Amino acid sequence: MKRSEAVLTRLKTLHPRVIDLSLDRIARLLADLGCPEQALPPVVHVAGTNGKGSLIAFLRAILEAQGLRVHVYTSPHLIRFSERIVVAGEEIGEEQLAAILEECELVNAGQTITFFEITTAAAFLAFSRVPADVTLLETGLGGRLDATNMVDRPVLTAITPVSLDHRNFLGSTVREIAGEKAGILKPGVSCVVSAQTPDAADVIEARAIALGAPLIRQNHDWTVRAHANEMIYESADGSLELPRPGLAGRHQVDNAGAAVACAMALTEFGIDVQALACGVASAAWPARLHELTGGPLRALLPPDWELWLDGGHNPAAGAALAIQAHAWQDRPLHLVFGMLDSKDPVGFLMPLMPYVTHLVVVEIPGEPGTMTASRGIAAGEVFGLKADAAASVRGALSALARDYNTAARVLICGSLHLAGTVLADNVFGESLH
Repeated sequence: MKRSEAVLTRLKTLHPRVIDLSLDRIARLLADLGCPEQALPPVVHVAGTNGKGSLIAFLRAILEAQGLRVHVYTSPHLIRFSERIVVAGEEIGEEQLAAILEECELVNAGQTITFFEITTAAAFLAFSRVPADVTLLETGLGGRLDATNMVDRPVLTAITPVSLDHRNFLGSTVREIAGEKAGILKPGVSCVVSAQTPDAADVIEARAIALGAPLIRQNHDWTVRAHANEMIYESADGSLELPRPGLAGRHQVDNAGAAVACAMALTEFGIDVQALACGVASAAWPARLHELTGGPLRALLPPDWELWLDGGHNPAAGAALAIQAHAWQDRPLHLVFGMLDSKDPVGFLMPLMPYVTHLVVVEIPGEPGTMTASRGIAAGEVFGLKADAAASVRGALSALARDYNTAARVLICGSLHLAGTVLADNVFGESLH
């Protein structure tokens, strides 16, 4: 076991609950660490239900194309914990990660704190010690009481589309959840806002007015659309013809547009059109409608088949995938589906059902909170879909290849936890970057 893995294992025992939203514990630890959150390069803070990581991937690529050094904090990771902490453009190294985690563990001195809180403090500490031009922070859950919200003066905030998810922590309605996400807004700090439902938009706008936080809203202050092989971004500053996003899916046009809006709002960096174009085209974000073109899992399918992976896990993510599935009707689509038991399989599958030939349900290996195969099958049967179970993703792919002799497309979906195990299993054929 690596030294960092040993520390991470110990840190998971410091609080009996995985999620316990509060700022008291991390405020105490950060103060004891010398307030590293106050020594970060300028921060862009991103909240929302879907698209946070993709927006950050596009914005990072744009900023780096401009020649800037960028810190990035995202969660969850797919294969390695170190994926969460990118220091000045490089994934944190094992020695640096282990030392930072041990320092936080020592200063915390066994006091109660959640895993996400103490590892967020570790990221802040790492970022505070290495020069960079920008820090990109993704909220873990919600916003108002998220550990990343200890940064009290970002240079910019952003809110991606808000929808129903994590209702046991954030609220049972879109309005309640939007209120939590809007907790990242700060007085006088501009916020880029992706297209929202009317309820979410009302809540975000009311909070912005109360704080005097200017909003830069999609379909009000900027628009984006796909046209032929281009992406057209328009605002009061004019129209930009940019490449189609490097990430697949119609929803990524919106995420790329939000990143462009963020880059243009960061006026102090003078982002040029070449950097915008390069960043939009080159962004990489694994397990977000990601085609697996090699590796042992892909080898289980015939050469004329396609294998895709997506970590979306709520009804809005299902709806986004359905838009892509509509464009994919040149061949049958089979789903290999696994999900956490806390999620809504019927809501996720509903928009996809018109396009799916066969649903194969798998349980997520090593995940105690996995949805049972029987529950997944029942969700598929609600729609009259052919559904069965497999013991593993490998078993599901092998069975599909055996049972169908027509070139098909397979989409593994339903959970980032499942996506991480798939990438790890296929690691010899794929790269996370």
